[in-house]
Amino acid sequence: MNNPRRCQWACDKLLIQYHDHEYGKIITDDNKLFEKLSLESFQAGLSWRTILAKRESFRDVFFHFDINTVAGLSDSYLESLLFDERIVRNRKKIFTVRQNAIATRNIIVSNQSFFKYVYSFSDHKKLCLSLKNSGFSFVGDTIAESFMQSIGILPAHEPSCFLYTQRTSCEV
Repeated sequence: MNNPRRCQWACDKLLIQYHDHEYGKIITDDNKLFEKLSLESFQAGLSWRTILAKRESFRDVFFHFDINTVAGLSDSYLESLLFDERIVRNRKKIFTVRQNAIATRNIIVSNQSFFKYVYSFSDHKKLCLSLKNSGFSFVGDTIAESFMQSIGILPAHEPSCFLYTQRTSCEV
């Protein structure tokens, strides 16, 4: 395909790369799912392009989103990130990553994997409520929906996009 039609938001090299190779694809690795949810939370109020441009820096400061490592980060370390210009410097969002790592670790203990837990949902509102009841922070309906689209649970691509499928539920 020389110039396939993509979702309208895939409008530059960085977004096209993400769209074509990551967006809407199933992720089975718990740390990568945790990363995706964390980045979706950071994206609230910002463009996804901004987050993608800073993704490697987020990976650096959050130890590649290793759930156990992030769950153990100190307050002083998280406070220091407020001065790191490479990432989004929002105190609530930064501290939320640790809180959500702890909640993710608890889900893994109960469900054997974050993957099994997340992919057991087909409705973003139910996932959102369950995440909140499990101790997650900064995961509203919009973040839950975007997260589920980005990891292939909910339909992600526009009907005119070459990656569009008519699948109505996750086929894991």
